[in-house]
Amino acid sequence: MNLAFSIALKHLLTRKRQTLVSLAGVALGVGFFIAMMALMRGMQQHFIVKVVDAWPHIVIKDEYREVPRQPAEIAYDGAAVMLHGVKPRDELRGIRDAKAALAQLSAMPGLNAAPTLRGQVFLRYGTREVSATLVGIDPQRERRVTHIERDLLAGKLDDLYAAQNGIILGDGLARKIGANVGDSLTATSPAGAVLKVEVVGIFATGVTAIDNFESYALLKKAQVLQARPNVINQIRIRLDDVESARGRAAEIERWIGYKAESWHEAYSNVFGIFKIQNGIMYTSVGAILIVAAFGIFNIISTVVHEKNRDIAIMKSIGLYESDIRTIFLIEGLLIGIAGTLLGWVLGYALIEVLASIRMNIEGFIKTQGFILYRGNVSYFIAAAFALIASTFAAWWPARRAASLRPVDIIRGAA
Repeated sequence: MNLAFSIALKHLLTRKRQTLVSLAGVALGVGFFIAMMALMRGMQQHFIVKVVDAWPHIVIKDEYREVPRQPAEIAYDGAAVMLHGVKPRDELRGIRDAKAALAQLSAMPGLNAAPTLRGQVFLRYGTREVSATLVGIDPQRERRVTHIERDLLAGKLDDLYAAQNGIILGDGLARKIGANVGDSLTATSPAGAVLKVEVVGIFATGVTAIDNFESYALLKKAQVLQARPNVINQIRIRLDDVESARGRAAEIERWIGYKAESWHEAYSNVFGIFKIQNGIMYTSVGAILIVAAFGIFNIISTVVHEKNRDIAIMKSIGLYESDIRTIFLIEGLLIGIAGTLLGWVLGYALIEVLASIRMNIEGFIKTQGFILYRGNVSYFIAAAFALIASTFAAWWPARRAASLRPVDIIRGAA
């Protein structure tokens, strides 16, 4: 093995320019893979943490996943019955037997539930008027299903009890309307009810969709404003085991009847975008490594062509085909290993450069710069890509070199 290694190293050092080009290709592929994975995976993980942290894991809504069957279809199940132009019944929206459902949910292990009434309101402060979502909550239950209390920038959750008609605004919503703690607003609902409310708190979750549009008030106050006494239209649930949300939601939906939406389902479109991003990342970096692999293939093929006589001599003195094959495979591995190490350094440097960039990013989530993933997984995946590509690129020329016969080489030279 020492002989094979020394011969392989000598081959690479005699063609320094080609070797450096191949090394650069592998290093660039590895480095950019690590940097891109740090960017994409960092943002994806930050998004999931923010969603799981700021939002309930399961939301039961006052709607059905499928349209309820008509009485005629139920009475004549399987018969040749066709209904046209069936007008939906006028019924008051809301979760029926909500108290019984909450009691059953609260008895389940590893689960906390809170009642909610969500509805649209118009908030007026002076001449400014904005549309917002008013979430009626029970503070004692709410603090067990969300972290709104921890996200408060000003005020306390219990201040909702202290004020006559207290309201807590998202910081983006507060900026849009120009209000602060202690200011009085006028809240108007689509039902026509009008209520004077006092801002008792401002919160920031870091999720733009929540901070720019949502506000919180006591459940009873929201029911009065929406003209829906004793009605709730959502039950929000937080689980001890976050990853079990999909299965628990399906289980709850089966026995409660209403649609139970897990956080996986609620943000399935965003997770679909993440899959597309990952596909683009692997494809683009894979293309760089394939180009680098062609460079390795080219240099080893050239060495095989130029070293035909050397191969004949090595075989004549007793080296086996496997020894010849090993020499050229070692060349590919040396380029792959050296390129990977350089790529690791380049990837780390790129991550540090990206981390130093400061900017205000306000999309679905608000950040002050790039959210970067710094785990070792990306380094190992990049190394695996590079080593597989370099070994595969060296395999075909190595196989060809091992199959050459000394007699044919000598005859060709003569």
